[in-house]
Amino acid sequence: MIQRIQSVYLLLVSIILILVMCLPFGTFTTPDAVYEFTALSVSGANLSHSTWGLFALLLMATLIAFITIFLYRNRILQIRLSIFNSLIVIGYYIAFWYFMSSFKSDLEATFNMSWTLSLPLIALVFNYLAIRGIGKDEVLVKASQRIR
Repeated sequence: MIQRIQSVYLLLVSIILILVMCLPFGTFTTPDAVYEFTALSVSGANLSHSTWGLFALLLMATLIAFITIFLYRNRILQIRLSIFNSLIVIGYYIAFWYFMSSFKSDLEATFNMSWTLSLPLIALVFNYLAIRGIGKDEVLVKASQRIR
């Protein structure tokens, strides 16, 4: 299970997405105050808006990546869940852009991005590498079954 390189990739995806949930995405800066944008809220001096949708997407992607590790006997399902997980992470970026643009216009602020926003992209790369590894395993198993 964990000896397979794709399991390591999926574990890295889970760890990276947990980090994204815990770290701030950036800050909105207005002349009056600074607001921190995290997975759960945009909060500042006298304002707090919920962004639980981002947290839900990240939590779902993390859980799917972690559960996919243990489905090593059903490689086709692993591939499908990994592709679905990639779509969820892409959906996270779309939802992030929506929240960022709406808060930017509501607060009339500038947005300063954090390095945290690059982590889901790295998770996508690891997810792709896991899909390739699972596919190679599937081809190897099919070839060994033809030999018998």
